[in-house]
Amino acid sequence: MQAQIQALLAVQGEVGTGGAATGSNMGSHMEVAKPAIFNGEAGRVGGFITACRLYIKMRLRGNTVEEQIQWVLTYVQGGSADVWKENVMEELEAGEVEYESVEEFFTILRKEFGGGEEESVKAVGLRKMEQGGKTMEEFVQEFKRAARGSGYEGRPLVEEFKRGMNGGIRRKLMEAENPPASIEQWYRRAMALDRNWRESRREEERLRGKKEATGSAPKQEQRQNLP
Repeated sequence: MQAQIQALLAVQGEVGTGGAATGSNMGSHMEVAKPAIFNGEAGRVGGFITACRLYIKMRLRGNTVEEQIQWVLTYVQGGSADVWKENVMEELEAGEVEYESVEEFFTILRKEFGGGEEESVKAVGLRKMEQGGKTMEEFVQEFKRAARGSGYEGRPLVEEFKRGMNGGIRRKLMEAENPPASIEQWYRRAMALDRNWRESRREEERLRGKKEATGSAPKQEQRQNLP
């Protein structure tokens, strides 16, 4: 097994190198940062998986699932991770386990080292999120990041998103003839509504400035204060 891992690293041009990897079996010249060593610390498992996932997508997509998993295991070192890694390698070598995809392996890795602690921390962070002065695009991206690994999905996830967004946008969407249902619909329609409102505000300010510049008194206009 160790010989297979070393051979894989040699093919990828990583043995003896540091920083961003430059080897590629896909002919790409884009540099992709390698993940930091993971020692089993619960709070780091999510970031480690994300870094591995990105590297595999960019550089190891053509490799077999077993090779991808072997590559991930080279970055699992130290602490409580060493014993787990040895057990996994022995099971793979003996054919006792077989993963259909690297994502299945990542799920096992997260369950092993997350211990519920990371999910609990992320759930608390998600419940504290508020849009405030952010654009909806910014809020959606932050919300998506917080939602990953939080354990929230389906209706509970939608309710947390509704709670965190500014009241004007929430009321507008909930009072619509066909309100959004899925979280993706809420994301998409909330961003569109927020973007349209901000463009409308900019246009009003532009027209007001033009009127003031020409000396004409601006008319009183009723504006929709969404946020």
